[in-house]
Order: sequence, then structure tokens, then C-alpha cells
Amino acid sequence: MTKEPQSVTANDAVVAGYDEYVMPIWKSLNVPVERAEDCRLYDYDGNEYLDVFSGISVANAGHNNEAVVEAAKDQLDSFVHGCSYVHPSEPVSTLAERLAEITPGDLQKSFFCNSGTEAVEGAIKLARKYTGGTEIVALEMGFHGRTLGSLALTGNHAYKHGMAPTLNDVVHAPAPYSYRSHYGDLPSNEFAAEAAAELERVIGTHTSGDLAAVVIEPVIGEGGIIVPPAEYLSQVQEIAHDHGGLLVLDEVQSGYGRTGEFWAADHFDITPDILTQAKGIANGLPLGAFTAPAAIADAFESGDHLSTFGGNPVCCAAALATIDELQDGLVDNARKQGEWLTDRLTELESLDTVGETRGLGLMQGVELVDPEARGPGDAPAPAPNLAKHVGKRLRERGIVMGVGGYYKNVIRFQPPLSIERAQLRRAVDELEEAIHAAER
Repeated sequence: MTKEPQSVTANDAVVAGYDEYVMPIWKSLNVPVERAEDCRLYDYDGNEYLDVFSGISVANAGHNNEAVVEAAKDQLDSFVHGCSYVHPSEPVSTLAERLAEITPGDLQKSFFCNSGTEAVEGAIKLARKYTGGTEIVALEMGFHGRTLGSLALTGNHAYKHGMAPTLNDVVHAPAPYSYRSHYGDLPSNEFAAEAAAELERVIGTHTSGDLAAVVIEPVIGEGGIIVPPAEYLSQVQEIAHDHGGLLVLDEVQSGYGRTGEFWAADHFDITPDILTQAKGIANGLPLGAFTAPAAIADAFESGDHLSTFGGNPVCCAAALATIDELQDGLVDNARKQGEWLTDRLTELESLDTVGETRGLGLMQGVELVDPEARGPGDAPAPAPNLAKHVGKRLRERGIVMGVGGYYKNVIRFQPPLSIERAQLRRAVDELEEAIHAAER
């Protein structure tokens, strides 16, 4: 007996269009999105999902935030594009002034672009122009983008394979990843000193003494939500300065309230020499920026750097509204909910397959492991297949949660900062059940 053909759903039609006409670069969560609201996604077949990933830390102010949408619409009614570097406009000027007010220390002047990758590329150029150096040090397991320059900084073979990044003056130092450290179980300050010494060693052995910058994520996102010890970043900055370079903090993923402070740098009481931003800056509209003190920023001369669409006035208007929304309680909510989340995730460490939970605010990770095998750093081996099954089961239960990390074994909590306690509790409870089910 032949089976009746399965009807094609609206979701199927959307996915088929991707298969046929979009280059195979997308990493599907298998949730086509027709509309979104706050922490909820709706697919074309009418299914509702709790979003605990925010489009990779983008919808920090919540999907379809009314104030952000209205600000963008108002600007659309005035004009859409005049090239912000040819025709000055009020949204760009006001946003630049606002960033000078809310970024750490004496950071003052911003360059606007379209994405985090472009922000990192521009920061590299500015650091080279200011210092006269050419060499860049980044961290193993770090992620800074997918264009050839930013990809050269990214410390992960999985993103680089077959791409031959073109920046030859980039070297990598070990990440401050205490869970898989070869130093053993050291106190935080001692581990920070050892990790900083590794950076010093790499500069001494792998560079020619022509350092332009050390580029670091203050919380390593794609690498698995790795939080460095408190003393580490200040030691890194001191080392960079001693060798004539700058410290560039890549806050593309960790900024805009994600960690319970407006910037992750605020947790470490540090002012970088250049700060890169994107993702949450305009709550989903394409915008990126890098910000520096005037003395460093003014190293750029007219024509040194440019972006046709960078600083689009619609995106800048949306960014101003986003900042207002974040400062009007959402960053505080991220801190409060993050404290609860830290405690609740710590309880999961009693499970055999949970090696470690870690993070700040609403940027937290759960590292899944195989307790029967040893892995790097003499910790239990990473369990990427378990993480994959957990992610799949969560989607079947109506929860969208990221799965990543250098070993692809980290479950990532990065919800909109508007998430409520009941929603967060549901997400953790479903995760715990999904881990149990995947183990079985």
C-alpha cells in the first residue's frame, strides 16, 4: 500500500526556498520565523517558541520593541540614506555623542559601520595607524568575524578551513579557560597571572616586536561563554602597552546590557583603548561601531576609512531608542535575572553530564561532557552529540536555545533582556529535562 503524500507546510516552503536559492551558509535552528514579539517567536505554521537566544544576542530590547520600531519608522518618513560620511545628519551625530557618554572612561569618537565584523576590521586599521605597528595578538577560541581580516583573528579552525585568512601578522595566545586549564585548580588571581604570562610568552616568541594591538572578547562568546578571572584584562592591557600596542575589547556580543552591566568591561573596571560594538546596538537593524579616545581616533585622516551604508540614519535612530530602552530597566533586569540564573544553573552541575556552568548576567553557558572519558585539560571530554540532541529536544518543546562553544558542547542562554522569571524558569526546567532525556 502506498503512503499518502505529506502536505507541504508553510514552514517547509520557506525552508525549501533557502535550500534552492540561498547559499549554504546558514546554520539552521529549524525555526522559520514569521513574526516575533518580545521573547516569543512564531513560525509560519502557527507554532510559538520561547526565544532564549535573541538571534545570537541581537534582540536585547526584545523582538519588535515598540519604541525601537517607532523610532525607525519616524526616520524612514524623513529620509533613508544620505551616506553619513558625505551628508551629516542628526541621528548619527546624536548617537555618536550618546556613545561617548555611555562607553567606559575617555572613549569619545565613534566610527559607524554595518556589523561587528566591520567594526573589528576598522579597529585593526585604527590601531595600526595610531601605533605604527602591524602585528595583532588574539586569543585561541575567540571569534571576531568571518571576513578575511577578522577571520584571521578568530582562533577556531572550524571557521577558517579552506578560507586562507590574509592577515599574516596575527598570532594567538591561549584563552583564559580555567575549566580546561593545564595549570590545575588555581585560585583566580594565580590563574590570571598564568594566563597573562602566556600572552607575554606568545608576544616574545611569535612576534617581531611590532605590536599594534591585542584584541580580546571580555567574555568569549562563540568559544563557549568563557569569563576570564577578574585581574586578567588589566594585566593584558598593561602587557599590550608595554609592547607599544593597544587593547581592543570586542564587545560585539557582550555589550548593550547582555552581562548585566551596559558593557562587560564594567565588570572588570577597565577602559579599553578601542571598543567594538554591534549586535544589540540597534536591536536587529544592521549597525556596528568602534569607539576610541580622541587622541587615538584622530589618527584616522580623511579617506583612511569609509562605509557607504555605515551610520545609516534609520539604524542610528533605532539605536538611540534601543539605548533608552536598555537604560530604562532592561539592564537592571538582566542583572537581576542573571543572578537567579547563575544560582539555578549551578544546581545543574550535580548532573554527571554537566561539567561546568558559567557566565555573567544573561550571557551564560552550560558545558556538557562525557563523564566516562577525559578531555583537554584533564576535564571530562566534551559531549557535542549530547548538546546537539539537547538542542533538538528543546526546539521540540518550544524553546529556542543556542548550542555552540569551541567543542560545540555548550548550551547558550542569551535571551532578550526583557525575559521574565517565569520564562527563564521554564527554559532551565526544560533544559534539565532535555539533558535527562538525551542521556537516556
